[in-house]
Amino acid sequence: MEVDLTTLVTSLQSSLSILGKRDIQTAATAIGQYAQGVTSEPIRLGDDCAAVPDGDRYLLLAAEGIWPQLVNESPWFAGWCAVMVNLSDIAAMGGTPIAVVDALWSQSEKISQPLWAGLTAAARVYGVPIVGGHTNCHSPYNGLAVAVLGQAQQLITSFTAQPGDALMMVVNLSGQYYGDYPFWNAATAAEPAQLRQHLALLPKLAQTGLCHAGKDISMGGLAGTLLMLAEASGVGATLALDQVPSPTGVSGISLDRWLTSFPSFGFLLSVPPAHEAQVKALFAPHDLACQRVGTVTNGSQVWLQHQAERWLLWDLATPLTGFSPRDARIDNTQGEQ
Repeated sequence: MEVDLTTLVTSLQSSLSILGKRDIQTAATAIGQYAQGVTSEPIRLGDDCAAVPDGDRYLLLAAEGIWPQLVNESPWFAGWCAVMVNLSDIAAMGGTPIAVVDALWSQSEKISQPLWAGLTAAARVYGVPIVGGHTNCHSPYNGLAVAVLGQAQQLITSFTAQPGDALMMVVNLSGQYYGDYPFWNAATAAEPAQLRQHLALLPKLAQTGLCHAGKDISMGGLAGTLLMLAEASGVGATLALDQVPSPTGVSGISLDRWLTSFPSFGFLLSVPPAHEAQVKALFAPHDLACQRVGTVTNGSQVWLQHQAERWLLWDLATPLTGFSPRDARIDNTQGEQ
């Protein structure tokens, strides 16, 4: 694989899917790094889901607003993705989904129909009910957002990656790109039972304790997700480009496109090196690629490496999302989580 690191880094640093994550800084500024729950235990913010202590388990709550262009141009797929991406967030934290609610705006009842068709198709395939929400068919615009409630016994968070950990990418390479969008579609034509089995592997991983931290690979792709994971844990990282699994035999896949693509099923894990083989063994029987793609390091710098050459992608001393232990300000009376 021929890689021009200078050109690649410039492309990634100017990628809208990565730079768009800076909008999250407005949330970090408005609500801070922690929220005070109904109990005395604070809830740390900035992960794939809010993890709310609830007796001997955690309730998980996540929400996604769907890209307006996708809603207007591909409403059925937008509806499908609205459910799928939220279920991925729940799985990323070692959880299982309970129910979905939606907020749908459309300019007419007719326009809402393909959105509903995609939403209900995904809910049926993944076996998670839509139980309520908000619907407006007299809006001046079309829009869609979905929230999901889940639960977990043991968490995988974004906050505890450790220097020296192996960075492992787990991804379903079956499928194809959805048109010109940065979406690798390995879901809509897959067997429903397989999709459910794949998501159920993450709670199993959480129960094993083999993984220090993790995050689902979402908009921003592997590159953006790595930056957010490193920021949340207050660490640096090196991504080894020649170790990144990618689809073969598919035209039109450049490295910069793949590194900023949202896979239907993709996770980045921070794993102690002694546990690499066991983590691979969990995913191997399910036709999922599971490969070490880098290393967690001390500091705040995230590097791309190809053979003997490496280039700085981002120094997280300059925040991306703003959710970082470097920026945490918590009252000592609240303790730490």
